[in-house]
Amino acid sequence: MYPQQIHNYLLQFFQENNCPILSNNDYYVIAQLTIEMDKRIMNRPFYWKYQESIGSVPNPAQITFITNKNKLEETITGEVVHFGSLRLAQLFQVTKELGSYVQMFEKVTDEFGEKTILTPWLGINYKVSYYSDQTKETLYSLGLNLINGELINDFQESICTINLDKTISNNTFNLPYIIKPIRALERLDSTIEKKIQQDDHSWAEQAKHRWKKDQKVLEYFYADVENKPECYGIEKEAMKEQYEPRIKIEIINGGLFYLKNLREHMINDSNKELFETIY
Repeated sequence: MYPQQIHNYLLQFFQENNCPILSNNDYYVIAQLTIEMDKRIMNRPFYWKYQESIGSVPNPAQITFITNKNKLEETITGEVVHFGSLRLAQLFQVTKELGSYVQMFEKVTDEFGEKTILTPWLGINYKVSYYSDQTKETLYSLGLNLINGELINDFQESICTINLDKTISNNTFNLPYIIKPIRALERLDSTIEKKIQQDDHSWAEQAKHRWKKDQKVLEYFYADVENKPECYGIEKEAMKEQYEPRIKIEIINGGLFYLKNLREHMINDSNKELFETIY
């Protein structure tokens, strides 16, 4: 996940959770948290308990997130957020808890012309984790057109510039989907599995190699012991837990998005190559 992607995610996170953005630089974001969001992410329960007990005026925190410290020219005090950081993982978890599923409509301002047709898309954000003694995580955002089956990568980025609302605008008509969301989800899951199959899995072989080396050391220390003690079995099992390669696919969040012309948005953003067609 690149710095600009993280930056866009933070902007959308604050906007969706009604936290006013006080400053939006290319490389940092300053936001005013709501009371609810302060309680969720700032880890100061005693402060809020005290404030509520005395009936004081609440004072939720302002927070500064730096998304690209290397390019930052100003002197800014804030928290550096990068992919893999604890803070970003926390925000992912909050997003998952608050908005694991949404239904959004593109906002249309032309209320006096012809009816605008909105097309349904299923958008899903996945996290794929490769585990051994080392961990690698990759985010995928996929969208599927529920009318014609078109698939796009980087769906989240594609809609981040679109003005969305929870309610449908006047003078618009949303098409009923032809592909059922459950079927679309199965196709997106298959796409993720295909991406994993095509990925480089040399990391798993390398982990097994390190596992064998450590296992040889363990066997060496207990080579002359006829009746292996309990600690031998515990160490051997712990080694398996540490090195055994495994892959976890997790859905972070997703939803139904009714959009006017996503292809047009993507062409305007010079993202033509994001489109694929599933046949």
